[in-house]
Amino acid sequence: MLSPTPLAERLRPKKLDDIIGQAHLLGEQGALRKSIRSGLIPSIIFWGPPGVGKTTIARLLAEALKRPFHQLSAINSGVKDIRELISNAKRGGLFGQNNPIVFIDEIHRFSKSQQDSLLGAVEDGTITLIGATTENPSFEVIPALLSRSQVYVLNSFGQEELKMLLERAYAEDSWVKEQGVELEDPNILYRLSGGDGRKLLNTLELLLSNAEGKSRLSTEEVQEIVQQNLSVYDKSGEMHYDLISAFIKSVRGSDPDASMYYLCRMTASGEDPKFIARRLFILASEDIGLANPTALALAASCFDAVQALGYPECEIPLAECTIYLASSPKSNSAYLALKKAQALVKEYPNEAVPLFLRNAPTKLMKELGYGADYKYPHDYPGAFVKQNYLPDSLKNQVFYKPKDLGREKALKEYLERLKE
Repeated sequence: MLSPTPLAERLRPKKLDDIIGQAHLLGEQGALRKSIRSGLIPSIIFWGPPGVGKTTIARLLAEALKRPFHQLSAINSGVKDIRELISNAKRGGLFGQNNPIVFIDEIHRFSKSQQDSLLGAVEDGTITLIGATTENPSFEVIPALLSRSQVYVLNSFGQEELKMLLERAYAEDSWVKEQGVELEDPNILYRLSGGDGRKLLNTLELLLSNAEGKSRLSTEEVQEIVQQNLSVYDKSGEMHYDLISAFIKSVRGSDPDASMYYLCRMTASGEDPKFIARRLFILASEDIGLANPTALALAASCFDAVQALGYPECEIPLAECTIYLASSPKSNSAYLALKKAQALVKEYPNEAVPLFLRNAPTKLMKELGYGADYKYPHDYPGAFVKQNYLPDSLKNQVFYKPKDLGREKALKEYLERLKE
């Protein structure tokens, strides 16, 4: 009989050594392992994709350090709840001995006032905060709280970790063993999970529950079961990354209709509108770029509008921006130029700046030739004069290659005229 407790919960690790992956944090030389040995941990922000163990690690850290553990919901807990918890913590004991660990999942959903209410208790050590987020904390956690916390990045699971998790399910869970159902190709499960351990176990549970007495499921049968039960499969929002990926690729592919479809899928599921607006902001820079510089300005205005409006009104600027970006000419030339220049800087980090480009604020610097022979472009026809601005060792390097698309075509023609 299927347990009312989900498989992912039944297989939740009971001790830190059981956690799969995250060796950079929990290995013998990992940062968290060292903190546990010292008996002290800082306040922490766990940043990583869903289903990689953020909540589990927080709970097991509390157990390992013999600290009280309290969990707050970013959706259901207000400032009053936070203050009450902090008040109880102050009455609970001496700092450094049994001050509680307060875990906040999806801390990016906490408002500024909610985050502000944590500051004092985090700063004086009344509580040790552990926040978990799938969003970049630089954007979503207030600077004062971020500066008082250590950010640890958790990695998504690779095939090796997913395989270990699947093997653990077959070896340790009595219900899974009772079903006696094998997968013809476990790789499809790894692909469906997208590096999310919880998603893998939820999908496995779904498949075994719908095996209908079969002892082996083919790849086609797995796909059919998942498609038929998609709403159940995604009941906790696990399609988050699949949808945003489809949305981004549809905008990049200049398909406004598919873009709108995936936008509405996300807004209908209650996706954070700032998350969507931020991706549009990135798209405008990375994929449209100089082919239509206005796109970046529109994306910036969209982001501001979303922050000011919230649901449901923010759906209108999101739709407007989505259609505009999807319908714009595309160029990633600025992005490629950036990556090429970054790679060269990494290879040649300390090349000397040519003397004629250096600043000469002192007499000695002028005597050494700083700034000498610099040709001021505005003194020449067309505000241009040919001179080598790169370090001598990197002369003639080319990073930017403009495309013949949209407004960038004019930039390309202008630069070609200068070269002539």
